[in-house]
Amino acid sequence: MLVDINILNSLENMPLYKLEEFDPNYRETFGGDDVKALEVYTQEGTRVGSIADALVDQDGRFRYLVIDAGFDSIGKKVLLPIGLARINYGAKRVYVDGLSKRQVEQLPDYNEQTIVDENYEEQVRGIYRSPTSDVAYDRETYTYQQEPALYNLNEQYHQTLRLYEERLIANKHRTKTGEVAVGKHIETETARVAIPVQKERVVIERVPPTGTGTVVDPSEIKFQEGEVARIELYEETPDIHKEAFVREEVRVRKVVDRDMVEAQDTIRREELDVNTAGDVHFNEATGRTNENV
Repeated sequence: MLVDINILNSLENMPLYKLEEFDPNYRETFGGDDVKALEVYTQEGTRVGSIADALVDQDGRFRYLVIDAGFDSIGKKVLLPIGLARINYGAKRVYVDGLSKRQVEQLPDYNEQTIVDENYEEQVRGIYRSPTSDVAYDRETYTYQQEPALYNLNEQYHQTLRLYEERLIANKHRTKTGEVAVGKHIETETARVAIPVQKERVVIERVPPTGTGTVVDPSEIKFQEGEVARIELYEETPDIHKEAFVREEVRVRKVVDRDMVEAQDTIRREELDVNTAGDVHFNEATGRTNENV
């Protein structure tokens, strides 16, 4: 950070710096946006000038825009409190609430050698301050927070030069890489089985009688008619049927394989550079302020 002692306020706790002197790389800080490249228009769309520079406080908050006014017969640079400006980087325009020709005529000239002290600021505020304002200016106690309408500390995102740093953030995303479907199908084949069976049958044989020639007394023989013997015949018939049984069991489950994935990249961090010239004493505050920026 390069500090030009000539632009410090006489109040040590309220210095103001030109934008590029406060942060030589301010374009990178704002992501390539350059407030100095913007034209100034009224809310009705009338061009009233262009941005020549900006003044920031010791914490990097925008306080004033340096307007190169371009009214008919007026050509001078004046300060515009940042609360009266609406910056639109997309349209490359700054819209202002008011900034009439009469105000420009009454405002003090601003140039490279101008020392913006508390008296100069109060002269500027007096031109823009609403007639109904109840602010009682006290040089010893005045702060920008007393007039948010002029400095709008809580609404303008572009009021502070922020120091950024990059970090590597590791996140995990669960992505489906595939699926396994387990099903069954039926295969058929012809099975053959052999089983022995038995079948009974009667064999009747006629054979020559024994004792051929033996004489038998007819009175001793009892002749019969009808059934003289019964033999039951049996046979085996095959009983073939099908039965189902468990041949094999299949278990399906998932297992999780763990691995460590490493990545590296170059990250950047902004650091504050303070360069001074001459016998300058200052304290660098490290605490946070209560202002929302």
